[in-house]
Amino acid sequence: MAWVVIVVAGLFEVAMAYSLKMSHGFSVPLPSVAFFVFAALSFGLLATALKSLEVGTAYAVWTGIGAVGTATLGMLVLGDDASPLKIASIALILAGVVGLNLAGGGH
Repeated sequence: MAWVVIVVAGLFEVAMAYSLKMSHGFSVPLPSVAFFVFAALSFGLLATALKSLEVGTAYAVWTGIGAVGTATLGMLVLGDDASPLKIASIALILAGVVGLNLAGGGH
């Protein structure tokens, strides 16, 4: 169950990053508030998952989900560059996240 919590926390991290972008330096109210809500949810869920997972593995998976999700969202929604090298690099991060998950890290 802790791994599900980490995945959800990572998805909230993606929402947090997107809200930060949409806030335009905290000058737009709704995305600015959304940023803080998503940040609190993401960190809160991470803290919950850390009760039963190793910190290094859990943190790496959480940040990996956030990085892959945010980079993918940027390419699909925000028009960020989608070069072959960037896509290959995202695939490597994803492979690392999957590897850490398969390696365990729970108690």
